[in-house]
Amino acid sequence: GLGMGNVANDALRTGVDLPAQSSASRVTERLMQGPTVRELLDLAVMSGVKVVAGAGGLDREVHGANVMEVPDILPWVKPHELLLTTGYPLRDDVQRLVGLTADLAEVGLSALAIKLHRYLDELPAAMLAEADARDLPVLLMPDGIGFDDVLTAVLTSILNRQAAVLHRSEAAHKALIAVVLEGGGLGEVAQQVAAMLGGPTFVTTADGRVLAEAGDPDALTAAVESSCFDPSGRFRTEEARRGVHQVAGLPGSHAVVPVVAGRVDHGRLVTFNLCRPLGSGDVHVLERAATVAALAVTKSLAVAAVEAKYRGDFLRDVLDGRGGGPDRVRTHFGSLGWDVRRPMVVVVAALDAAERTERPSDVALRPAQERFSAAWETVVGRLDPRAPVVGFAQEVVALMGVSDPGDAGAVVQRVVREVSGDGGGGRRAFATGVSRVVTDVVGLPDAYEQASRAVHVGRQLHGPSAIAHFDELGVFRLLSLIKDPAELQGFVDEVLGPLGDPRDPEASDLRRTLAALLDTNLNVAQTARQLHFHYNTLRYRIVKLERIVGPFTSDPHLRLDLSLALRVLQLRAR
Repeated sequence: GLGMGNVANDALRTGVDLPAQSSASRVTERLMQGPTVRELLDLAVMSGVKVVAGAGGLDREVHGANVMEVPDILPWVKPHELLLTTGYPLRDDVQRLVGLTADLAEVGLSALAIKLHRYLDELPAAMLAEADARDLPVLLMPDGIGFDDVLTAVLTSILNRQAAVLHRSEAAHKALIAVVLEGGGLGEVAQQVAAMLGGPTFVTTADGRVLAEAGDPDALTAAVESSCFDPSGRFRTEEARRGVHQVAGLPGSHAVVPVVAGRVDHGRLVTFNLCRPLGSGDVHVLERAATVAALAVTKSLAVAAVEAKYRGDFLRDVLDGRGGGPDRVRTHFGSLGWDVRRPMVVVVAALDAAERTERPSDVALRPAQERFSAAWETVVGRLDPRAPVVGFAQEVVALMGVSDPGDAGAVVQRVVREVSGDGGGGRRAFATGVSRVVTDVVGLPDAYEQASRAVHVGRQLHGPSAIAHFDELGVFRLLSLIKDPAELQGFVDEVLGPLGDPRDPEASDLRRTLAALLDTNLNVAQTARQLHFHYNTLRYRIVKLERIVGPFTSDPHLRLDLSLALRVLQLRAR
């Protein structure tokens, strides 16, 4: 038989898990298109054929045809075939048809066409029930139909369908190439795909952040509000494999293909059609479009790399205090399309240590820092297009505009939430530091130092994914200035003595009591309630603490030292 695979049913695992495929196998599967069983029943040669079971599978595609001539037909059957038989191989064991039906469905057969009365008088009821349960169409053929006529008609229909698909995809490819050659980018590619396939289209990053979109605004909204996207607007690439999909509550279907260039996974091309189910022919067109999108991505990355270095060098000079006079700095920022003539906060974001080692793959993701920088640039660019945002080797720096100093926290929280998405798509945790509000470029170097320190201290205090504002660090920002760990440890040892031993459970328990007493300003009753101690138990503990660290209940200077020592331990606990 003529064997052909189905693009829409092949799975794509996102990110570093993308499966390796040879070029030959990819080309072969992309060419495999075919009519459905329902469409074949409309052929003149199929006049009089009846569907006696498995009507739920009539929309299966047929990529080839085969004839059953031997009992052990399974090794010779390929997925998506129409299998014709007179039942001759099973004439002496009709009940085997039940098990054979289940086996053929498992192999992926599209339909089983049987001619009765020569070797079989009727089909077992159990076989028809099995076919219905598995949605495997069983076709009853009249005596006057010849298998050679059916084979010729089916293969002709398949070849005609393939020729039409190839013609359509070639025309689409030429139109899309013209877009890129004329200077168009991902937005123009998305517009062409939306026009060709009749529905809203998105180009996303590998983890689902939307880079470009096109189509009817209402249809775009319906797609984004479906379960395909998380609340932050990120397409759930970790759940959408390559091919055609349907989701509850959304009519029609959508198709997903990867955008790969230079063996690097750059993202996904996704198109929705809310009026009809998309087919493998649509997927084939979409894959041709993804090739062009990869070309546009590669071009934009090359241009962006040069521009990013230029912008990054300038911003680095400004943050280091080497950008020149204020007027020159403001003018240069303006020439780059950045607005710094407004109140701003400097935001520094840095990836936390990787929680897992990424597995090697034939198709790799862009380096984590590049993807992280791109995510910040995309999100900030959408929320505040004139805000400077640059990715450096180990961090991303953004100068976010704030209309009101009290809004700074909300502004940063929104950006962090959208960059983080819902944690899908392989993103990594990151810490964020926020400076005080500055109103002029002359304050940027100090603000950058504040944000950098907030990242460092926030991560020590709160662990991964911390968001720390410099003004909220309190005494911790002063302690972070002491770079010598031995100096801090010496202070802890001097003030706390044996109470500072991190390996002693009793010392840890007493430190908790001491911290609660200091936080309540030595209010014994309140501390007892907070720690769920009896009043007399807490009085006994106070006596024991004073024997170890000194008369802190009567010495305010000692209480200050103790409070600082406990915060040093808290700072160094991470």
